[in-house]
Amino acid sequence: MNLERADLNLLVYLDVLLRERNVTRAANYLGLSQPAMSNGLKRLRELFEDPLLVRTREGMMPTERALELQPMVREALASIDRVIQPNRDFEPAGARRTFRIMASDYAESTLIPPLLIQLRDRAPGISLDIMTPSDVSFVDVEQGKVDMVINRFDSMPQSFHQATVWRDSFSCVMRADNPVLEDYNLQSYLQAQHIWVSKTGMGVGVGVNPEDVQRLGWVDEAIGRQGEKRDIAVFTRHYQVAMLLAEQSDLIVTVPTRLAQLAADNPRVVRRDPPLEIPPLELKMAWSPLLQQSAPHRWLRRLILDIGRAL
Repeated sequence: MNLERADLNLLVYLDVLLRERNVTRAANYLGLSQPAMSNGLKRLRELFEDPLLVRTREGMMPTERALELQPMVREALASIDRVIQPNRDFEPAGARRTFRIMASDYAESTLIPPLLIQLRDRAPGISLDIMTPSDVSFVDVEQGKVDMVINRFDSMPQSFHQATVWRDSFSCVMRADNPVLEDYNLQSYLQAQHIWVSKTGMGVGVGVNPEDVQRLGWVDEAIGRQGEKRDIAVFTRHYQVAMLLAEQSDLIVTVPTRLAQLAADNPRVVRRDPPLEIPPLELKMAWSPLLQQSAPHRWLRRLILDIGRAL
């Protein structure tokens, strides 16, 4: 294979075909007829001397050679895009576009409101499509379908770029007349019932095993280091729901402090420091290497990090 034989448009076809794994969907995405897309696949097979996509009972599946080519094709297309894009700064005031951001409801509740205020003032034509962690996979991010993901992450592909938005401590939130407040200490905290809340990373969630302390997260790991264990009555993945449950019951919820501060004006709940040391968490922002050099993307990343520092 060499450039004299290659039609660079075929790389675009290949990138979409390997992503969609369906000739009809790839054709629709590129605005082509299905026969034109099928002919493109035929030419790609001749060019690479490989079937690339093979029909199975589960649909079109990529060959080993196709999987090998996929990241190289994406990087090649991203490089070409950087070459041919005009070399000018992004002008947010006149821009009209939508950024897709995956955010946990912790990040959505604490970071997105001040971000929207800044956007309304500086870039009124920009809108946000906020997605939940269950809506998104690492593959979506890698392919640039999602502009960025903002959450706490236990692990992340090494190819991703990332930055820390902020570090946050933990606070306990409970109903103002919760009996535990009569003598609030580690012993009474452990004797009370609790709400577990967490949604780390992304992807579809799985059930929690209450006996697997290491997978329960920061709070339970810290309690485990004391040789203790808390009594968890409710497991949820939604921080706002957890706060509401704490307001309406005698349960305690231990959440990031920035989130707990949102209830500062609510007379029905109180906030207390945890009666033990819990290491701070890091709210991370991550994005695909395909978007690293994008001027609009760079502008939004800087804005988010500036907001994080200001808060």
